[in-house]
Amino acid sequence: MKKTYKIEVDCANCADKMEQAAAKTQGVKSASVNFMALKMNVEFEDGADVDSVMKEVLKNCKKVEDDCEIFL
Repeated sequence: MKKTYKIEVDCANCADKMEQAAAKTQGVKSASVNFMALKMNVEFEDGADVDSVMKEVLKNCKKVEDDCEIFL
């Protein structure tokens, strides 16, 4: 399953950090961030609980960029 989320991030480098943190989260098959559009595309692994995985993604992104936001 793929979903797109609106994000808030200050710079392209920060967006790259968010993308890497999201991609490393358990339950995420792949993640990409479009800084210009302020969107994050996430593809989930089969059987993953989307809501709980995205809470972990947000937590992991906040570790690398504390003022970022993902609108769940």
